[in-house]
Amino acid sequence: MRLMNYKQALNYFDISSYNTLYKYIENGLSVTKIGNKKFIDKIQAEKFISEHTFKIKKEV
Repeated sequence: MRLMNYKQALNYFDISSYNTLYKYIENGLSVTKIGNKKFIDKIQAEKFISEHTFKIKKEV
């Protein structure tokens, strides 16, 4: 399924804290609301990860 509830999103991001997930949301992770339920779209999760990925320069 493309939409994940928050518990599934924790597993997807390999995090154990809802507070960390809420920080991701504060930093731009999209939330889809259907009725009273909130979901994270896997495609949006991948986009969030790619937008927040950077290379660390190797120091010489």
